[in-house]
Amino acid sequence: MSRAGAPLKGRAGRLARLMPSASPSSAARTPFVLLVVLLLGGGLITLLLLNSALNEGSFRLSELKRDTTELTDEQQALQRDVDSYSQPGALERRARELGMVPGGSPAFLDPDGTVRGVPTKATAPPPSPSPSPTPSSEPTPEDGAPADEAGPGVPSPTPSGTAPPSSGAAAEPESEDAPAPENTPATPPPTTPGR
Repeated sequence: MSRAGAPLKGRAGRLARLMPSASPSSAARTPFVLLVVLLLGGGLITLLLLNSALNEGSFRLSELKRDTTELTDEQQALQRDVDSYSQPGALERRARELGMVPGGSPAFLDPDGTVRGVPTKATAPPPSPSPSPTPSSEPTPEDGAPADEAGPGVPSPTPSGTAPPSSGAAAEPESEDAPAPENTPATPPPTTPGR
């Protein structure tokens, strides 16, 4: 006789009735396992999407930083141009190129229509003489005369780069008001130590 088919009695029977059998316990675990797998899979997919969004934002940020650097460099170059054009010397030069002249003493209109001050017409100052180029040191002939007085057959060098006048053309005499070019090179003034 076997005891496996006989109902359990006593304490063992009560314990058997309280404990569920093997088949219902495995059926109850299946939804829990599926829920855990779904939560882990959803978390992994969400983590991958979040990581790719952060990488895309990082690339966009680096592009914007590069664009900002380029625009900052361009803005600084434009500001340098504006600063160079707004210097007093540059403004005066451009005004003279446009034909403007410095104004005289100003006159003012009072609210009642009277003129205060003496208006004067603006006149152009006399043009300043253009600086002549400094002559280069030319070798002199043996007799000590300057190179442009070397002889009638030797053409003299011209500082402006123009061709010397031909022998058939009459040379214009230089005006006495024009400054004579200096043949000596400019030397700096002597300095005294301690001053």
